[in-house]
Amino acid sequence: MLLKILVTGAAGLIGGEVCARLSARGHAVTAMVHRTRLVRGNDGRPVPVARTVSGDITLPLMGLDPFDHAIDLVVHCAASLAFDAPEEELERDNVQGTRNAAEFAKACAARFLHVSTAYVCGLNDGVIEEVPVRAGTRFANGYEASKARAEGVVAASGVPFAIVRPSITLGDSETGKIREFPSLCNVIRLMARGKVSVLPADPASTLDLVPIDHVAEGLVRIAERMEQAQGCYFHLTGSAPLPSVELAQGVRRIPHFPDPLCVMPGNYDPAILPQAEQRVAARMLGTFGTYFTRAPRFDDTNFRTLTGLACPPTDTAWLGRLIAYGMASGYLPAAPSARPDNAFPAVPALQ
Repeated sequence: MLLKILVTGAAGLIGGEVCARLSARGHAVTAMVHRTRLVRGNDGRPVPVARTVSGDITLPLMGLDPFDHAIDLVVHCAASLAFDAPEEELERDNVQGTRNAAEFAKACAARFLHVSTAYVCGLNDGVIEEVPVRAGTRFANGYEASKARAEGVVAASGVPFAIVRPSITLGDSETGKIREFPSLCNVIRLMARGKVSVLPADPASTLDLVPIDHVAEGLVRIAERMEQAQGCYFHLTGSAPLPSVELAQGVRRIPHFPDPLCVMPGNYDPAILPQAEQRVAARMLGTFGTYFTRAPRFDDTNFRTLTGLACPPTDTAWLGRLIAYGMASGYLPAAPSARPDNAFPAVPALQ
């Protein structure tokens, strides 16, 4: 059955690729945008959505008139993604914004598919099940905490809902291509540029990285099965966790990149580094440090049972394709023979 679907955050990385796949399957997609009006898939091409509307998740009903939108489903992708954003921003965008989006869906008598994060597990390790956030969970940062509160808002909203939890979303499983590099990629870039020479990471720690195509296809399949998905939680996660130290190993495998050293966090003394590197490393660890010390394993039984999808391999070969695409796109330094003398791509500040 073809659906009328409103996607918030449609100009974003996940939202744009979801719009592309929904539209390709014949669904009537209303793309809600805010600052950026162009809706593009992960391939960078404009998506022929049925309608584009300007909305603002911080406003009641997102600033939209429910009577002007005959829809079956809201897919809520819009959010603040900055781990270190001010608490008031995270509350406004991720918690109150979700409340406004759910109230809009309710006013339209539509279902609600909420995009959260697998890392609402917080500092919990071991097997993480597809269930509501455990009471008393401690979080690594304000972003995780805000997304957990947003899940509670959805569950209490009275709207028929399902919650999806992607892990750290990176490039396409086959090509490594990604339209926008997420913040974790800064760690690889800093090491590749020689701005950070040491990665404090526990060898037992892991990162759950997932390809954008698996996340977007999973969201689409759940959207098409909302009656069965109602009230459930789904992990859209990698085929297997990747050791955190592989970020540094992936850099070391590229001949023209430096050889960053991996050390146990407890053995890391920033005073041994040059002062400029100390500042960059401090910012990097302030944002991502806890991700290099824990090893959650996300169970995705609910997701695989409903959709029939299994994630493509998220192994070192895929990481190599991600790095290769980063070099080809100019995000990471190309080999000396592939660029003019002294022509290095600009490196934005760590986000």
